Amino acid sequence: MPVDHYENFPVASVLLPRQLRPAVETIYQFARSADDIADEGMLSDAERLHQLQQYDDELLRIMHGKTTQTELFGKLTAVIQHHQLSVEPFRQLISAFRQDVEKKRYASYAELLDYCQRSADPVGHIMLELYDKADPQRLQASSCICTALQLINFLQDVAIDWKKERIYLPLEDLTHFSVHEHDIAGATLSREWQHLMQFQIERTRALMQQGAWLATSLPGRIGWELRLVVQGGLRILDKIEATNGDIFHQRPTLNAKDWAIMLIRAFGMKRRYPFPDDTLPERNRKPGKV
Repeated sequence: MPVDHYENFPVASVLLPRQLRPAVETIYQFARSADDIADEGMLSDAERLHQLQQYDDELLRIMHGKTTQTELFGKLTAVIQHHQLSVEPFRQLISAFRQDVEKKRYASYAELLDYCQRSADPVGHIMLELYDKADPQRLQASSCICTALQLINFLQDVAIDWKKERIYLPLEDLTHFSVHEHDIAGATLSREWQHLMQFQIERTRALMQQGAWLATSLPGRIGWELRLVVQGGLRILDKIEATNGDIFHQRPTLNAKDWAIMLIRAFGMKRRYPFPDDTLPERNRKPGKV
């Protein structure tokens, strides 16, 4: 299981309640197709932005109770109305996809978090609304998990993103650890690069762990689904760490052994990640404060 942008939707999971599968499949189809507009094919940037604007226009029609223009958005309208979902998280996703087209670098960790709050966090928001569990504390914990998953994806895909002329590592961190863009271009596994990656791993792991209690607070299948998602993300971080940050030559993914480890760890999460007294995450840790 690579930790990919929308591969954490539990579309075909046996843990997903049967009555929610059609809704999740439609939401996934929306997110996946919009992401492909931003990333795939040979479209110009102007064409990508135009198509994403059409998606946003359709969402506005749903928001204002107007008839949508396509089969996909007709299905999405039915899902949103039936489950009483907020439209704004879907629009936040479109905003992030636009940013993928327009923005290739992130000066600071704060800038990257702002992107993750629109590219990843809405997924958790939507899923909690589907399960009628979207209270403020759970939404906050969900944002920690979703942002961490997005950051893990960035760490996995440094080399892939470079081919798309994108860097999803904060430039302030590269400067702090004396890493340059030509080091990424040359797949240079220097001591400086290893220190940079170790910092990213530790900061992201801490963020994931801050939200991990959410999985044990949710009942039944959704709780177990999320336990495995959390453990999958943590396991990917372990595997990146084991290579000393060498994601240039081996993109870490999960195999059968990893799934066995994740399952064992999932059983122990109730004790390790109890409901916290203070759920406010420290999302803005800077280099030098490892």
